[in-house]
Amino acid sequence: MEEFRQHIEKLSPLTEEKFNYILSFFKSKKIKRHRFLIQEGDSVHFEYCVVKGCLKASVMSEDGKDRIVRFAMEDWWISDYDAYFKKKNATLTVECLEDCELLVLSFEDRERLCNELPEMEYFFRKKIEAAYAAFQRRLVSLLCNDAKERYEIFLLQYPMLIQRVPKSIIASYLGISRETLSRISKP
Repeated sequence: MEEFRQHIEKLSPLTEEKFNYILSFFKSKKIKRHRFLIQEGDSVHFEYCVVKGCLKASVMSEDGKDRIVRFAMEDWWISDYDAYFKKKNATLTVECLEDCELLVLSFEDRERLCNELPEMEYFFRKKIEAAYAAFQRRLVSLLCNDAKERYEIFLLQYPMLIQRVPKSIIASYLGISRETLSRISKP
């Protein structure tokens, strides 16, 4: 749990007592590769902090293609946030790309932590701000950059994913075909 404490303390320093209190709200979960954490249509009551592993969030398009919305790996958080915050059914599917160890937090416990501890309200606000900015950058890139530029941006932002995620999934994330990715990724 020391890594998790360091993760929080990058934004919000904590006493030992406060960290132990915060930790009491989380449950541990292990899930195997290729298993689903969330499936489209599910009720979503939890968000997940990745302790170990890699996951993808995706949506199935009308043409039957799996469209990758985002990834999550160590120290990243994942859920179907539209469903989580608005108490709706999931529109995304979240799948483990590797065996995963997660810390699970319910919406109610998140709200309680934020109400009781300004450090956690600040932590979650900063995480949401960073996620919003990342989504904006991704959207701008999808709208304004060609395939090669999107791939180069991906390499700069997420070099650690290249070795962990199959090229077909990276291609889906970039909005291109596997063949196009093979062509533009050659040295």
